[in-house]
Amino acid sequence: MGSFSPVKMELNGTDVSSYRRKGLTPLSWAAQGGHEAVVELLLARDDVDPNAPDASGRTPLLMAAYEGHERVVKMLLARGDIDPNTRNSFDRTPLWEAADEGHERVVKMLLERNDINPNSACSFGETPLYKAAHKGHVGVAKMLLERDDINPNTADMLGRTPLLVATLWGHEGVAKMLLGRADVNPNTADDRGETPVHRASMEGNEVVLKALLERVDLNLNTADIYGRSPLFGAAFQGHAGAVKILLGQAEVNPNTTNIHNETPLFIAAKYGHKEVVKVLLERADVNPNIANKLNGTPLFIAAHEGHGCIVKMLLGRSDINPNAADNEGKTPLTVAAFYGMGGAAQTLLECKDVNPNHIDKEGATPLYRAAVLGHERVVEMLLGRAEVNPNSTFGKGDTVLSSAAMFGEEGVVKILLEQGGVNPNTTDDKGETALLKAVYWGQEEVVKVLLDHSGIDPNIAAKCGKTPLSEAACRGREAIVKMLLERVDVIYDTVDLAGETALSQAQKNGHHSIVELLSKRKRKNPTPQPDGDKSTALPSPGPSDPDQHPSKRNRKF
Repeated sequence: MGSFSPVKMELNGTDVSSYRRKGLTPLSWAAQGGHEAVVELLLARDDVDPNAPDASGRTPLLMAAYEGHERVVKMLLARGDIDPNTRNSFDRTPLWEAADEGHERVVKMLLERNDINPNSACSFGETPLYKAAHKGHVGVAKMLLERDDINPNTADMLGRTPLLVATLWGHEGVAKMLLGRADVNPNTADDRGETPVHRASMEGNEVVLKALLERVDLNLNTADIYGRSPLFGAAFQGHAGAVKILLGQAEVNPNTTNIHNETPLFIAAKYGHKEVVKVLLERADVNPNIANKLNGTPLFIAAHEGHGCIVKMLLGRSDINPNAADNEGKTPLTVAAFYGMGGAAQTLLECKDVNPNHIDKEGATPLYRAAVLGHERVVEMLLGRAEVNPNSTFGKGDTVLSSAAMFGEEGVVKILLEQGGVNPNTTDDKGETALLKAVYWGQEEVVKVLLDHSGIDPNIAAKCGKTPLSEAACRGREAIVKMLLERVDVIYDTVDLAGETALSQAQKNGHHSIVELLSKRKRKNPTPQPDGDKSTALPSPGPSDPDQHPSKRNRKF
């Protein structure tokens, strides 16, 4: 309340109109602090300007309104020379501040003034009604909406109306009041093209959504700047209840697409919103095969993300195409195999219509994709289908086995070798076997697995001339040389067309420990020379250029 007597004594003889403390007049200080007796004393003086602003343009009335000091506001408004519409540096008026803070009685006093402007907006375009809607001040909004001169559709600088912002922040009471006004436009969009029904759908606010649906002038298929309809927004956020409400409206198109040609079903499948997918698939007019701009279908994206339950739901539709390929020729099974999505892959393989041998535009099958990335579980699943060919080739004759060997996928190599019908000695266009590739890339564990297989031939040379032993010797792979020399059937002195042997290659490259190993083998067990003109001489040099075989982390999909 303030201490009246000392203040009165201090003010005697003081020029109040020119006195400032931190930019504030005595009246501003008293009004801001709610010191009613001091305010009354000051207002009784002839030299007090009740509208004097501080450096930020704040008047005593604006400060009192902001703080909710009702009696101070009343005293100030009783002055005939008071201006109730003064603005601060942000263009905020006393009414704006009171509405923003939810001071209902202050708002009521201000609205009783005939000279009040209820639609005065701040520098961001926000009116008192906007702020009441933003903050959810139901009482303030009610008083403002009872005025005939209020504009309920004034938008802020981002194009957001009071109805949209009330919906955005979930203030159902204010939203309902606004919708009760016939002059409120429920379809006004902001700068992003979002309308109140967009926001209600995206926020999953079923109460506001139902209130909006009572308006006969509501547009339910309007799209924002990204092409998203209200149904798309609800599906995107996973609000199954809102999706169901919207689908209950006859005019709603369940197959609308955004700028990427993605449907509500596609986006729900992408983000794993099972309940939304279920609700959408119950509609007979939902097309489950609409593809996005990359030709990916809802089934494709569900498999890509590993949403096995959604894959199963989509495959339950009789009109689904399980083999629809994207722009790169990859099917749902291909992407599930590539990313190691076991649940999705298993569900797809249980569908008899799925083609497990589909070849994409790069010439790879699902088995190849899974094998080179070491997805052992998926490899086993694929090999479980009788029609899958484990000896299928990719690119320049690379088999699934040789590719897995090259990338060091020991587990996959074991699975393939245990599978009947896999030939470990198959060569590619350059005559390279799985063993030679493993040696070249130094995959010791894979070399061991291959050498343990009863059907392996360790002496097959590539067209370029080198055998696994000569390649290991040339590259200084001592551990692999030892493994090969432990086999009695390894020919250690094969000569290529350039006249090089494993020993000469090791000598040339300075691999002294390997030279010693090969020399001991020669002394201990000289290799018999072939009869006649059956020369063991072969062309040189080594197998494929390393640049042709990227490391695992750089494997292309």
